[in-house]
Amino acid sequence: MSGTTIHKQARTTPQLREEIRNSSLSERALAEKYNISRSTVRKWKHRETTADRSHRPHRLHTALSAAQEAVVVELRRSLLLSTDDLLVVVREFIQPGLNRSTLQRLLVRHEVSNLRDLVPQPEGQAKPKTFKDYQPGYVHVDIKYLPAMADEDSRTYLFVAIDRASRWVYLERHREKARKAATRFLKNLRDKAPFHLRILLTDNDQAFTDRFTQKGRQPSGNHVFDQRCAEYGIEHRLTPPRRPQTNGLVERFNGRIAEILRTTHFDAGADLDSMLWHYNRLYNHHIPQRALGHLTPVQKLKDWQAEHPELFRKKVYDQTGLDT
Repeated sequence: MSGTTIHKQARTTPQLREEIRNSSLSERALAEKYNISRSTVRKWKHRETTADRSHRPHRLHTALSAAQEAVVVELRRSLLLSTDDLLVVVREFIQPGLNRSTLQRLLVRHEVSNLRDLVPQPEGQAKPKTFKDYQPGYVHVDIKYLPAMADEDSRTYLFVAIDRASRWVYLERHREKARKAATRFLKNLRDKAPFHLRILLTDNDQAFTDRFTQKGRQPSGNHVFDQRCAEYGIEHRLTPPRRPQTNGLVERFNGRIAEILRTTHFDAGADLDSMLWHYNRLYNHHIPQRALGHLTPVQKLKDWQAEHPELFRKKVYDQTGLDT
C-alpha cells in the first residue's frame, strides 16, 4: 500500500480497512473492536478499495450560469477591470447577490485572476506616461456616436466629461452633434460639477472649435463654445491634430460604454437613457479605481474638498447606499 494518501483526520489505516472488509463479524462488533462508528465500518465493509476518495463534489455549484461566467470573463479580459471594479459591475448588471470571494474563485478557475498577465507587453515599447497629480477642475470632454434605437429615426451622440484628478464623470445624450448642443452640455456640466471648472480639453470637432477653418490653424476665439468658456472663466485647450491619445482618459471611458452597448439590447431610447443615468451614478459612487488609491470618484472628491475647499462650488455628497 505504499504511496496511498490517507486523510489527515482518518481513524483507520489501509491495513485496518482491509481487515474490516474481510471480517465476518457484525458491524456492531467491528465498531466496538476498533473503537470506530458503525457508519465507518459500513463504509469500508462495502468499498472495493482501501484508499480515501476525493472530497471534491462531483458537480461544482456556481452562483452564475455558464453564459454569465463567460460574460464576466470577457469583461475582465477586454476592459481589464480590477476585481473590485468587476464586482460592482457584476452586481449591478448580472447577479446582485454575488460576493467577492465567489468572483475571485471564478477568475481563478478561468485563469484570469492575475490582471498583469492579461495586459499585452510588446517588447521594446516604452511605458505609457501617467497623469500628474492635477487638482479637480481639469476636465476632458469628448463626443461618442451612439446607434439609433428601435423607436428613433437616427443615431444620437453622447457628450462625456471626465475630471482628470478625480475621474468624476458627467454624461448627456443629444440628438445632434452641433455647437448648440455642445454649449448646452457645457452649461449643464458647469451646473452639475461640484468643483470650479478651470481647464477644458476637447478635440478639434467643429462642435468645439473653428481651428481648421482658420488659415493659421488656430482658433479665432469667436466660436460660440470658446465664447461660453470665456464667459465662465474656463481655459479651453485643444488636443494636437491626429493625436486622440491626448484625450485618452475619456476615450477609455467611452470604451466601457461601447462594451455595454455591444452586449445589451435596448428596446427604446428611454431604456438607453436609463442605462446611461444608472451607469453614470454607478461609476461615480460605486466603482473604486486603482488610480485613485481604490477610492470611488466621489470619495476622492470628498478628500479633495476637505483639503482644498476653495476648489469647490458646492458640497460633495457620497450616495453609495446599501452595498448589496
